[in-house]
Order: sequence, then structure tokens, then C-alpha cells
Amino acid sequence: MMLREKQSNEPDLNITPLIDVVFLLLIFFMVSTTFDKNAEISIELPEAAGQAVKTKQFRLEISIDAEGRFFVNQKRVKDDKLVTLKRAISLTLGDHKDPKLIISADRKTPHGAVVRAMDAARQLGLVHLTFATRQSSTGD
Repeated sequence: MMLREKQSNEPDLNITPLIDVVFLLLIFFMVSTTFDKNAEISIELPEAAGQAVKTKQFRLEISIDAEGRFFVNQKRVKDDKLVTLKRAISLTLGDHKDPKLIISADRKTPHGAVVRAMDAARQLGLVHLTFATRQSSTGD
């Protein structure tokens, strides 16, 4: 009796349709994905090239550091509440009418702190204000 060796028939696997499907999925996800265009916005604060104006008028300066702490004429305000800031401005202002109001804020100051300082000044009737900037180094 003669026994034949079994022939192994390895299945032929065609991966071409698989590659086609993978490329179609890749194209679909590339087209349908929305990219965040505003992920990194680089903002540089403006510099002032003008000269400082010297006046004999009473100056009221509200300084805000990077953490959002307030200083009125270099005196620390105990907290960052609007009522406390208004009281500190009123006490510093005293009897002076229409002082020169300067708001100087660190470049990393939270936006809300600057708005709170402007709101406190407006509620006290101080509507003419100036923002402190740094002198331009190029001189243009």
C-alpha cells in the first residue's frame, strides 16, 4: 500500500483590500478632523516710544502683580475684592479731584484683575486713566 504524502495547501492571503481599507480610513480621519487653529497665540505687549509726561497733578497708581494682587500707591491692598479696592482708592484719593490715574500691570497679570481695577476706578468717578508701558528699547 502506497501512502501519499499529504500536500499542504497554504491559504493564499491577499492583503490588498486590507491596505485599501486602511488608507480609506486614514483619509477619512484626516479630512474629518478639525484642528485647533488658536491653540498657541503669541501676543507681544506693545512698547511705547514716547516720552514720559511730567505733571504736578496728584498721581494715583494702581499696580497689579502677576498673581493679581493690588497695590495702591505702593501700599498692598489686603485682598482682591472690588469693595476693598474701592475703599483703598478712596482713602488714598482723599480730597484730590480728578487725579492722574495710572494702572500698571505685570505682563502675566490675569485679565480679570485689570478689569476689576478699571471697574473700581469707574465706580469712583475716575474715568481718565493711563496704562503704564515699558520704554521701547529700539527707539523707533
